Amino acid sequence: MKNIITRGFALALALTAGMAIGAQPLELAPNAPDRYTVVKGDTLWDISGRFLSKPWRWPEIWELNREQIRNPHLIYPGDIVVLDRSGASPRLRLSRLVGSGGSGADPSGLPVERRQPQTRVEMLERDPVPTIDSTAIEPFLNRPLIVGERELAANPRIVATQDGRVYLGRGDLAYARGIADDTVREWHIYRQAKPLLDPDTRKPIAWEALFVGSARLEKTGDPATLRITSMTEEIGVGDRLMPSEPPKTFSYVPRPPAGEVDGRILAVYRGVTQIGRNNVVAVNAGGGAGVEPGNVLAIHQRGRLVVDRETKEQLRLPDEAVGHLLVFRVFDNISYGLVMDASQSITVGDVVTNP
Repeated sequence: MKNIITRGFALALALTAGMAIGAQPLELAPNAPDRYTVVKGDTLWDISGRFLSKPWRWPEIWELNREQIRNPHLIYPGDIVVLDRSGASPRLRLSRLVGSGGSGADPSGLPVERRQPQTRVEMLERDPVPTIDSTAIEPFLNRPLIVGERELAANPRIVATQDGRVYLGRGDLAYARGIADDTVREWHIYRQAKPLLDPDTRKPIAWEALFVGSARLEKTGDPATLRITSMTEEIGVGDRLMPSEPPKTFSYVPRPPAGEVDGRILAVYRGVTQIGRNNVVAVNAGGGAGVEPGNVLAIHQRGRLVVDRETKEQLRLPDEAVGHLLVFRVFDNISYGLVMDASQSITVGDVVTNP
């Protein structure tokens, strides 16, 4: 017999409004399973979606047990999420298979539950399950970059390319002026900033520098010599350099904004017009509006303008919910988010609000 450490994280999926003051009742997903074994590649968002109809509401459930659980977000492949329907309201608990022999409690003091496993569970992985797929947003955690209109103009710039080529690729040499600090070896390359326009006034509200690649300093001087180490678009004369930032991580809890948010999608990264799941978008609501990393926003397709044939009045049809995005990077008046789900194509100009 093997031991399963049960960490009841009181995911009390109450179907009554008494779970939190002013909160809507939490609803189970239509086909919520009685138990689910976490596998490598799962995310907390995915797991929550198996049990909850609104995955972004799982922090409410975790919060109920924050006094009992030191770190409720450490879930590992091999853990078993169990839905308990025996009480007045459904609850979830997390069980961990830790091997054979022994008894007692885990280091946090939570109880050990003995069970005979029905299926083989693989050895626990070292890394816990992430909140969302980090590969989808990792390239954007320190880019794109919101800058002043002329901010990049003072940065080092590429003035020549290897053998006079029009564009550079990985492994090619670039020559740049303005690199005075030879202690900085790694550089990011940006294209001149483009304006992000307010959807109503069409005036710039921010300037976005487009990341096009990375380079490593090989030789100082005027010009300095750099070797291209990565690229997302062609790199050429006139592109600007900024010191590479240390890699950032995303470990924020998905949750609704604390205050009311009413914004619009300004742009989709790389400029495509039809937006879907796993696309990165910019919205015109940032830290100044109370938006924080980890906030989940509902996306609504803006209602069409129509004309009443009898009165000749122009009317706007109601907005329709089409998806959700998770904010992962915030500037003062701009936020970047990852589209988590979409029931139909999302377009620039669609509305974002509290979910």
